[in-house]
Amino acid sequence: MTVRADTLVLFGATGDLSQRMLLPSLAALHADGLLPEDLNIVGTARSDMSDIEFRNFARAALEKHLPAERRGPLADFLNCLHYQPLDVTTPENYADLAEKVGKDRQVAIFLSTAPSLFKPTIEGLAAHGLAGENTRICLEKPLGTDLATSREINDAVASAFSEDRIFRIDHYLGKETVQNLIALRFANILFEPLWNARLIEHVQITVAETVGLESRVDFYDDAGALRDMVQNHMLQLLALFAMEPPTHFDASAVRDEKVKVLRALRKISPGESVTGQYRGGASVGEIVPGYDEELGRDSDTETFVALKAHIDNWRWHGTPFYLRTGKRMQRRVTEIVVQFREIPHSIFPGAKVKSNRMVIGIQPEENITLSVMAKVPGIEQEGIALREVPLNIAMPDAFSGKEKRIAYERLLLDLVKGDQTLFVRRDEVEAQWSWIDSIRQTWAEEDLKPKTYGAGSWGPSAAIALIERDGSSWHE
Repeated sequence: MTVRADTLVLFGATGDLSQRMLLPSLAALHADGLLPEDLNIVGTARSDMSDIEFRNFARAALEKHLPAERRGPLADFLNCLHYQPLDVTTPENYADLAEKVGKDRQVAIFLSTAPSLFKPTIEGLAAHGLAGENTRICLEKPLGTDLATSREINDAVASAFSEDRIFRIDHYLGKETVQNLIALRFANILFEPLWNARLIEHVQITVAETVGLESRVDFYDDAGALRDMVQNHMLQLLALFAMEPPTHFDASAVRDEKVKVLRALRKISPGESVTGQYRGGASVGEIVPGYDEELGRDSDTETFVALKAHIDNWRWHGTPFYLRTGKRMQRRVTEIVVQFREIPHSIFPGAKVKSNRMVIGIQPEENITLSVMAKVPGIEQEGIALREVPLNIAMPDAFSGKEKRIAYERLLLDLVKGDQTLFVRRDEVEAQWSWIDSIRQTWAEEDLKPKTYGAGSWGPSAAIALIERDGSSWHE
């Protein structure tokens, strides 16, 4: 669907995501002149507000969450905002929303509500003419808790919207460095010939957080690290990294290649996974409680997962992918580490030649570092002294003058434009859930319980052993 929307409807417009991400992203896009001039933004939620009250609410959110230099003239943006109270479980309320949106509009809907409300919301939209061919819908995660519930949600949405009008969001795909994975591989002849099992020994994907439960207590204890992080963000990073070259940079071609990778994931074997749960300790300079203390009860929910994954295809057979994610870790970092194989023969006797390593930093720093061997300056009596040196591409330095954008900016703009390239297709979601369900089944069969680790560490010692028994180590 490529018709530009002239109306954007935000469900959950008074919620935390809207205040921190959606409204700031839209305001920044407006300030840069990237949104259509005639775009109407209609917020809806249970709260009873007028248009003016919602604009004042939005102003407060922008002043708190969007840097002043990115706001532009706020009055112009705020005048684009409108509001309609709505209880999504009350069918007759949708008539007022339909009237607010107006007839003959090209509509994009951003649905940021609990998954349990997806079905009644879709039914209400369809019953009042808000799910026709001129409307597309964007779904915020979580899209289910397993394959079966994911299919229920997808079936409910598909009952009113065709697949080309469904935009499933994963905000990691809006990050510049994640998109740069595609450019790195397919815009440089240097890297593509190296991107295979013959030259890459292993790949590490780490998503580490220093925070604990914060405001997500009930959701997180039901989900755990595997479903909260691995099922979506980490598997999308893996698919983008490992996919075959698409024929074009468009929605169909890119997503066709990603789903092939996800379907090629081998079922995790016993001994190829580690789970953990943090205990009290020191984290980023503060004494913090353990998970069970924050939760207020005992729980077997994992706050840490490490996996050894395999992609059974010609390109990657024999190259393990180590995935690691956790809360209350030593530092906040999201990165992909590419460990190349050793050179077949060294001509430098006595010199230690280290294998090349590429680190693709995604957050908090967006950069690419390639470690190479170089000669140490000076004159040696015998041979050549070698040392590992980094070649750095720091994104702020390489593109000076470019603002660091919120990931949702690109995704909201693509939603308005109707470009699905950076959104997730149904078969991708279901391939991800199929693999995750098999892991949870293995855990149940093994009666695997989370091992404890201290807050501020890199997780349980078993995660270190997972990679070290293969002769490697985590990049820290």
